[in-house]
Amino acid sequence: MDPIALTRDLVKIASPTGQEGPVGEFFASTLERLGYTVQRQEVTPGRWNLYATREHPVVVFSTHIDVVPPMLPISEDATHLYGRGTTDAKGIAAAQVAAAERLAAQGERRVGLLFVVGEEYGSDGARAANALSPKGRFLINGEPTENRLALGHKGSMYVKLTARGKAAHSAYPEEGASAIDAMLDALARIRQILLPVDDVLGQGTLNIGTIAGGVRPNVIPEYCQAELLFRTVAETKALKTAVTQAAGARVQADFAWECDYIRLRAVPGFDTVLVKFTTDLPYFAPWGEGFLLGPGTIKVAHTDHESVAKADLLTAIDLYVRLATQLMGKD
Repeated sequence: MDPIALTRDLVKIASPTGQEGPVGEFFASTLERLGYTVQRQEVTPGRWNLYATREHPVVVFSTHIDVVPPMLPISEDATHLYGRGTTDAKGIAAAQVAAAERLAAQGERRVGLLFVVGEEYGSDGARAANALSPKGRFLINGEPTENRLALGHKGSMYVKLTARGKAAHSAYPEEGASAIDAMLDALARIRQILLPVDDVLGQGTLNIGTIAGGVRPNVIPEYCQAELLFRTVAETKALKTAVTQAAGARVQADFAWECDYIRLRAVPGFDTVLVKFTTDLPYFAPWGEGFLLGPGTIKVAHTDHESVAKADLLTAIDLYVRLATQLMGKD
């Protein structure tokens, strides 16, 4: 199994969240040709999780096959692969397949491969995957951790704010009610909320990701919407209450989804790191003890210069094999 070639093939297939069907079909066929039994679990019509096994697994490698838009075509030079998904996370998926193949060649066939949809927006694939079986005792999730074993990561909480007002001619503002003014006031109050701090995970943060509203500069806007993402380091009940109160009477706060923060243990012989981004790993509790490890850096993911070093992909294979071997030695 050549992980560089497989990464190229995967990156060539566009798979933004919600449109993972073609890459899923390609990947399923690839795994079946390698001798795996592949379960296709439909998450929504036309897109599915893939779960590939040879024998009842002890260790499951997992990552996601969706990417953020826009599509960036594959290219390369002597040292790096460039394109959407090279780092996050199609290169990781290829390295995991190569690691499972190496273990199988050594006689260890108790390794599963779980590739899910939807990680980049809501994690519907990870939540659905808990209905799959058979599960193992350990799950090694792949995200760009610079080939260091993560000791934990922050959680996330998505909030949609909706403000409604009354349209009017802008020359007569007293005849209307500006939804944008209401939203700006609400956002100013929300930005003043003191976010929790954890002694390991650090400070919680807020990103105001999108704002949309109004139709013309000479019309009092009757509608405005904003999307927020909190990075969390504590339980969120108190934060939700604070956001709802700060939003005020004219702005509706909807908490569409959230992912818990998580702490993970170290393993002797592996360099460690604490990451700030959120992963599917908190949703995978039914799969046993979780670990987080992968090549590449998150700092180029979601950018127009996403890339991964070919040497890092090859190093990741060694690390995945070594970690899985150590974990299965406890079985």
